[in-house]
Order: sequence, then structure tokens, then C-alpha cells
Amino acid sequence: MNRTPAALLACLALAGCSAPPALSATDARVQVVTTTGILADLVRNVGGDRVVVDAIVPDNADAHAYEPTLRDVRNIVYADVAFSNYLLLEAQNVIKALDANLPDGVEQVSLAEGATRYAAEIIPLVEDVSLDTVWLGMRARGAGAAHGVTRSSDVRVSAVDVSGPGRMTAYLTESFGNPDTFFDSGDGFDPANGFRDDTMVLPPDAHTHMSWAFTEPGVYRLTLRAELAVTADSKPVPLGEQVITFAAGVDPNLSPGVTVLRDGHTDVTADIDAGGIHLWSGEQRLDPARTVIEVPAKALKEVPAGPGFRFLGRPGTRIYQLPQAVLGRHVHGEIDPHLWQDVGNAQSYVELIRDTLIAADPAGAAEYRAGADRYLTELSALDAYLRKTIDGIPQENRHLVTTHDAFAYLAKAYGIPVAGFVTPNPAVEPSLADRRRLTETLRNLRIRAVFLEPNLRARSSTLVEVADQSGVRVCDIYGDAFDDRVRTYTQMMRFNADSLRQCLT
Repeated sequence: MNRTPAALLACLALAGCSAPPALSATDARVQVVTTTGILADLVRNVGGDRVVVDAIVPDNADAHAYEPTLRDVRNIVYADVAFSNYLLLEAQNVIKALDANLPDGVEQVSLAEGATRYAAEIIPLVEDVSLDTVWLGMRARGAGAAHGVTRSSDVRVSAVDVSGPGRMTAYLTESFGNPDTFFDSGDGFDPANGFRDDTMVLPPDAHTHMSWAFTEPGVYRLTLRAELAVTADSKPVPLGEQVITFAAGVDPNLSPGVTVLRDGHTDVTADIDAGGIHLWSGEQRLDPARTVIEVPAKALKEVPAGPGFRFLGRPGTRIYQLPQAVLGRHVHGEIDPHLWQDVGNAQSYVELIRDTLIAADPAGAAEYRAGADRYLTELSALDAYLRKTIDGIPQENRHLVTTHDAFAYLAKAYGIPVAGFVTPNPAVEPSLADRRRLTETLRNLRIRAVFLEPNLRARSSTLVEVADQSGVRVCDIYGDAFDDRVRTYTQMMRFNADSLRQCLT
């Protein structure tokens, strides 16, 4: 059967299209597409010569933010089997490209979710709520089963109006990088294009960090409207409209009986199942009509130098700001998706991969079982190596300080607690007080080294500078991407164990 769409055939006929796909309709082997290189390596070890595998997210790229290319789509349309990690590890556009372009009947397996049937252990994500102001995120809550929601569906939350004495902006800061603005009252709101330029898009049952900035003291009222797009072509389902009130630098007790949010973790939440826009604080649903979010006077910050933050005002201008609680733009769910940092979980992935390949290619069952058995034995030896190597680190030195919250499984499985550094305000250059706190953390815990992922090193200047000033080593650790030095999962995990041992002993 010809699985190649007409548009794709036209593109293939043109010189100047991107590099040819690794997968094809003429290859007799089982064609497998994965979202990341780590998953591709696991599949190769199980499938051997019976499979050809290609990953959507290339080495050295960030799975959380990668944008699929035409070549990626061309690979997907040839796939016989597809594997993602999911649990919202991958950027939503990667998942959409995968789900929208797989041939009919081709199985798509979410390994992190399916591996729990094979005894994989999962760890809930714990947000940093140590800020002395409220952390206000955005959330799409609910599974949406009644609407036929899939993981490729979208919840759109649009700002349609803001009243207040100054400019109000809501934005995300990339990991040690530039801001990405979602709501901005300074350039108005355009209903003609569906408020496209002032819309946050989230997958179902997900939430994200957000910074909120106000240029003048006073009361701001933000009107939000939410809708559910089950598919790209379906008519959106209205979820409701709500006004969210902020008190920036003024008394938040605007009327008797009002609830004032001053600290902790709260999400502006579009409820897919029940409808409406609410404020969720922990497990408590708050009525926005009776709630005021305080942006206290102590939240005054200076706009940093550089063109990236000009939308907030001139450098040095003081604004009121509720910052992101953790570094980086990162849409996620309730479970830490980096399961493979515990080798035992990677073994669960391997078992699920084995059974999926057998279902897709029963003739190869014996080879897939043999490949899985060989690799599971190799992974057992790898697990023992990590335990022995990390056990060699003196207990008082076992503190992992890193820039990416991707190592909870490593910490739990091998006994090396994460003492991660999270700046109170990633949108601006950390203050002298912030640097002093980090310096004190490094000194009080007698930290011998901090660890950076190679693909994030160039964007981790603050941690590198403070470590250098404190006489602390800066060492490498791999999270969810390979490079020219580390090309396989076993190489990656051995490298991490060796780096921890050498740098912390």
C-alpha cells in the first residue's frame, strides 16, 4: 500500500527539500520512529537488524522545545511503529506531528505511561514554592473524555481585556534565555484574529510557569476566555470567561470577605470537564470573583539591560513582578517524565518495546525476545555499575546541584539528593542577594561541584560564575539528549556516574 501523501510526493520531487528521510516505504525492515535519541537507542538494542529507527528530536536539541521539520513528518508517514516518552516531556508540536501523520492503524506507544505496567516507578513533580510572593501558573485541568479529547487537543486561554493604571504583561522565560510574551495589554487585544496574539495554548491536563509584570501600582483586572480545540479542524468548545484581579503595590483588601493570595502555588485554570476558569491553590478551588492576587511592594524589580526585555520598559525601570517559580519554559503534568535516569525504569521501557515490536512483527518474535534479554542483562550490569560508583562518593559530598530539574529518578535510585539551585527571578539577572544565597548554599553544604548538561552550558552563566567564584568545579551531566561524545543510553549513564564520582570525591 502506498502510504506517501500526494503533498509529500510533490515535495520529494523538488530539489531543495530537506535531507531524505531515514525511513521509507521500500525498506523491508520494520520502520520505527521515536521522539528522542534515547528512545531510539533502546529500540535499536531490542530490534537489531529487523528494525530501522529514527528520532524526531536530534542530538543536542531540547525535547521540551523542539519544532518538527518537514523531514520529521516524512519519516513519520513511513512508520510501522512509533514510540514517544510523553508525560508531557516532548514539546506539544512534536506530539501533534507524530499523531497527525502516522498511517492509519499504526500503533503509537507512550513509553513512560505504558511502562508502569512493567513495574516502572514514577515520581510526582514538586514545584519550588519557596518564593516570598505567590507563584501564579497556568493550567488546563481535566481529561475531557466527554469531548473526545486526545493528547493532541489544545486548550486556548486568551486575554481579551485588561483594565488598570499601567501595562500588564504575562510571559515565559526560556531556560536561561529570552522571554516569550503571551498576554500584553500594551499593544491592545484584537478580536478580529480571535485574540491570537494574546493566547496561551496548553495540552490537556498540563500546566506551565508564568511571569506577570505590571508597570504602575494599582488594581488590574484581566479578562480571560478559554476554549477547547479537540482537533485542529473541529469547532472550538467554549469553556467560559472570567476576570482575574491583581493588586500591584497597593492594599489587596479591596472589599470585605475577599481572599488575598500572597504566597504558595496557584494556577489560573481552565477546567475542561466542568467548564469555567478558576484559581486552583493546592487542592482548593477559589472563586476569582472573591479573590485578589497580591503583587506586593517587595516585588519591585528593575528591567534588565538588553533588547529581550524592552517590552517591560527601559532598562533600569522599576516594575512589579510575580516571577516564575522555576527556571525555563516548561509545560508539564504532575509526573516527572525523566524515568530513564533510573536504569530499572529503562528496563521497563525495554520490555514494553519488545512486546510492541512483537505485536507489529510476529515473525520476529524470537529475535526481539533475544535482543531484549541480552540488553536487559546489559542494563542490569549498568544499574550495578551506577550503584557501586555512586556508593563510592562520601555521603557528606552527595549533593547534586544542576540547572535542569531532570534528575529526581537518579537521586532516588542511587542515593544522591538533589540540592538544585532555583533563582527567585529567572526573568532578570540574579541580584547580589540571590548570588549570595547560592554562594551560601555551596559553602554550607560544602558543594564540591555543580553539574550542567552540555547543551545548556552556554546558557548557564549565573551558576558557572558563582561556582567559579566559590572555587567549585563545573562538571557535565546528561539529562535527555546525546551529543558527539555520548551516543548511547549506556554510555550516557556510565558517563553520569563517573562524572559524579570524579567531581564529588
